[in-house]
Amino acid sequence: MFSGIVAATGRIQSITLLEDGVRLSVDTGTLGLDDVAIGDSIANNGVCLTVVGMEGSRAQFDVSRETLNCTVGLDTAGQEVNLEKALRADDRLGGHIVTGHVDGVGEVVKFEPVGESHALVIRAPHDLAGYIARKGSITINGVSLTVNAVTGTDFSINLIPHTVEVTTLKQLAPGARVNLEIDIIARYVERMLAWRQGE
Repeated sequence: MFSGIVAATGRIQSITLLEDGVRLSVDTGTLGLDDVAIGDSIANNGVCLTVVGMEGSRAQFDVSRETLNCTVGLDTAGQEVNLEKALRADDRLGGHIVTGHVDGVGEVVKFEPVGESHALVIRAPHDLAGYIARKGSITINGVSLTVNAVTGTDFSINLIPHTVEVTTLKQLAPGARVNLEIDIIARYVERMLAWRQGE
C-alpha cells in the first residue's frame, strides 16, 4: 500500500531480459535503502514492484511481461522513475490510498505553465473514465493528484511548482503516455452497486 507521495526520483540503470519479463536495476537516488529488505515493495512510476536484490544505492526488480504490457515507463534504460516505499501502519497518509496496481494507460493532451503552476490534461481510456470525478483522487505515474475537471474521457489537473520539481511529471509533453490508477473507493462503489442490481 502507498500514498502517492513520491519520496525520490530514480533512474533505470540497466534492463536484463528474463524468460517472461525483465529485471530492472534502478539507482534509487536519495530514496535510501537502509530500511529496505529483499521482498519489500517499492512503487516505480506507480507500479508496485518487489525488491529482489540490492547493491549500494541500486535496487533490482523483476517485472513480468504482463506488467510490461499494461504499464509504461519501465522498459527503457536511462528512464527516470518516481519512487515510493510501501507505507508502514503508522505512516501519515499524505495523499490517498494507492495500491500500486495500474488500471490503465492515459495520454497527455496538454501540459503547459499557467502562472506558477502547470495545467495538465490527460485522456483516460474509455473504460476508466467513469471512475474519474471532479475533486476526486487519481494517481499519475505514482503521484497522488486531485482532479480539477472532467470532460468526457479528458480530465485536468493543476500541478503546483513543488510537485513539478520533485517528480518526473516535469518531463511530460502532449502525446506522452502515463500510468493511471483510479481511486480504490470508486472500484468498490461500482462493485457494490452491481451486486445489488444482481450482476
